Amino acid sequence: MTDFIYLASQSPRRRQLLEQIGVRHEMLLAGPDEDTEALEAERAGERPEDYVARVTRAKLDAARARWTARGLAPAPILCADTTVALGRRILGKPADAADAQRTLSKLSGHTHRVITAVAVAHGAFEAIAVNVSKVHMASVAAHEIATYVASGEPFGKAGAYAIQSAAAAWISRIEGSYSAIMGLPLYETAELLRQAGLRFPAASA
Repeated sequence: MTDFIYLASQSPRRRQLLEQIGVRHEMLLAGPDEDTEALEAERAGERPEDYVARVTRAKLDAARARWTARGLAPAPILCADTTVALGRRILGKPADAADAQRTLSKLSGHTHRVITAVAVAHGAFEAIAVNVSKVHMASVAAHEIATYVASGEPFGKAGAYAIQSAAAAWISRIEGSYSAIMGLPLYETAELLRQAGLRFPAASA
């Protein structure tokens, strides 16, 4: 049994969510020699759900290699990846303001999927879970989108928005897991961490 994990993610939202359920964690981030962007490259014809699972497994493999190379103490390693999909189209992190504007314009007035995979490894244990949540975004005026893009909030976020930001005012309905839409499905995460042997206080913290 162990009482902490390694989090191989730079996302402050994932750190916040782990803290919410009482999971103590240390960061296991990529070094300057690692090409993390390459892990997220899309493959032609790949289903969004398959893409997210593949990328998360690749991140976990890279994190395990990182853990070994650094000679760190044993503890579960957690990786996750989130993407937004409209049909079979993957809407990743926007490249620039124009891309963010286009992405949000596509989502406006439609229901999209937020797909988050979480993977945990510890010793011989390795498992992955994929959560698919549906989000309906009301029709949003172009000037509202432009104001949101100008705030800088869309950058670094799949689908060019964060549900915990001002964009929440556009979300009329969700079906699924709010925490997964933020970037880490807490139910699935807690289950995997318990299976990996982690002790944590969860709701009693």
